[in-house]
Amino acid sequence: MHVLLVNNSTIPVYAYGGTERVIWDLGKSLVKLGHKVSYLVPEGSHCDFGRVLPIDTKRPWQEQIPADIDITHFQFNPHTPPDTPYLVTEHGNARKTKPLPLNTVFVSQNHASRYGSDQYVLNGLDWESYGAVDLENIRTRFHFLGKAAWSVKNVSGAIRVANKAGVELDVLGGNRINFRRGFRWTLSSSIHFHGMVGGSQKTGLLNSSRGMIFPVRWHEPFGLAVIESLYFGCPVFATPYGALPELVPAECGVLSAHALELAHAVKTTNFDRRACHQHAVQRFHADIMARNYLQVYQRILDGETLHQHQPFIQGDARNLPWGD
Repeated sequence: MHVLLVNNSTIPVYAYGGTERVIWDLGKSLVKLGHKVSYLVPEGSHCDFGRVLPIDTKRPWQEQIPADIDITHFQFNPHTPPDTPYLVTEHGNARKTKPLPLNTVFVSQNHASRYGSDQYVLNGLDWESYGAVDLENIRTRFHFLGKAAWSVKNVSGAIRVANKAGVELDVLGGNRINFRRGFRWTLSSSIHFHGMVGGSQKTGLLNSSRGMIFPVRWHEPFGLAVIESLYFGCPVFATPYGALPELVPAECGVLSAHALELAHAVKTTNFDRRACHQHAVQRFHADIMARNYLQVYQRILDGETLHQHQPFIQGDARNLPWGD
């Protein structure tokens, strides 16, 4: 099978990158499984295991899809899908109730259900590209991982939990002084800001963390930062929103919408690092994601339409409850 992966961001990604990292790892796994991959992405992209074509969002999709492609896999709503077989993965929470194409899948069961759908494929990552995991070292700090400037990620809540628990917190993805989306200035010397991190710096920080504090205030569609943390043996202390209950079983963390409950768990509970690591490896590997997508591709190539009616978001995904 020859799959065309379409996205509006360049590849590969070297530091932060959600969708970009997923489709890069998906492509690698598809090739490993014996299939062909091409990317339709912005200029400046390059790939050593697949063909790269420049995307032009102003041209009809049909004019940009090569004749040797079996199925086109969009990572955004193409609005006017091509006449040839296609799939759309919706990665986010829409703000408006715009209908999505009939052949759309989502990235978790909860994500799909909030669009009135039961069609989803869980994300996966190529863990072999992450470097060594040290599950035996002495770990003293906790961490937050995500775009701290996004209010829904609730970095202030993570800081609050850390302070109540009396632990040090590494913030990966934010700065001490933030002027974006409202002013935030954090004075505490027990909170350490590292900005946007990637590569060996990110690996080193996760390998030194006792756990992830992640009290998001929206329905997380998936949570790549969560499975990355689990891979490095970090239990997750988070809110029970969106896909998080699907990602974090009881043996790998605690879910609560109350700061005091999370702080108590951070302070008093111990989890098996190896169990967290194995959970990520066994459930969220890119090869598993690729096999699941191949099943969906084949259903579409066999003439199936995934939905009878166009899915659309139902209900508000943001500003969810959070308190003591």
